[in-house]
Amino acid sequence: MTTFDELTAGLRIPVVGAPMFIVSGPELVIAQCKAGIIGSFPALNARPPELLDQWLTRIREELAAHDAAHPDQPSAPFAVNQIVHRSNDRLQQDLELCVKHQVPIIITSLGARPEVNDAVHSYGGIVLHDVINNTFAHKAVDKGADGIIAVAAGAGGHASTLSPFALIQEIRQWFDGPLLLSGCITHGGAVLAAQAIGADLAYIGTRFIATHEANAQPDYKQMLVDSTADDIVYSSYFTGVNGNYLRGSIKNSGMDPDQLPEGDISSMSFGSEKPKAWKTIWGAGQGVGGIHDVPSAGDVVARLSEEYRSAQARLTG
Repeated sequence: MTTFDELTAGLRIPVVGAPMFIVSGPELVIAQCKAGIIGSFPALNARPPELLDQWLTRIREELAAHDAAHPDQPSAPFAVNQIVHRSNDRLQQDLELCVKHQVPIIITSLGARPEVNDAVHSYGGIVLHDVINNTFAHKAVDKGADGIIAVAAGAGGHASTLSPFALIQEIRQWFDGPLLLSGCITHGGAVLAAQAIGADLAYIGTRFIATHEANAQPDYKQMLVDSTADDIVYSSYFTGVNGNYLRGSIKNSGMDPDQLPEGDISSMSFGSEKPKAWKTIWGAGQGVGGIHDVPSAGDVVARLSEEYRSAQARLTG
């Protein structure tokens, strides 16, 4: 089994591109991996379900071709996000395809299930589970997850209300395995800060929505450029679970972002016929104030890397 340290040893910068509903597809994942960070996508983005096999084949073949042409700068590994909530009626089928393709990293969300972890471990894969508090982190590790993604306050989509300082501190008191941090990270200096407080890697989503390769509407990308942290609304209305969304997209859908009712968690569903809340109500994190353009994913990684090295140099004098 390849260890987490071995998988991440060759990264250009310690970053995972977070999987985003609708937005993350093969184009973005391949660009991220070629640029030197871990790229990822939700299995549910491949619709119909049979498309997932094609996506995994394409990603593996294109990354292999890149590695053959650039042996001195091989691509980073990729990851697939599996929603393990019981309403996801595709989980078993999607998981079998990930086992078939031996996906290096599986990111699990909305529940922790030992049978999923066992399936990934059967071929030597690694499971990272995202959590919003220390209690869920304990449950994930107890059920066999190899690492934890701490989704702190301000992260795009489903997010915690906890400060990253509090969340990382509590988890690190008992867990010395792989730990990632998500929440408002749009600058290379913030990647270094995540490591300084105890995380191994930064988990970045929103910054990569505003890239050429992201499967997002042009208006969505422009709204990210035009928005600041004040334009982020935290609500449970759209999925039953609290998440962060762009105020402008809520207004454009005819709703008052300041008068949203509470959502019903019992109605949360990830069935194959469920329409995506993210299609017209756009998720984003509080770090949007650091997004000022729509470059390629490779350019974003290069910029993050330069900012990361500059922050290191500044701190060391």
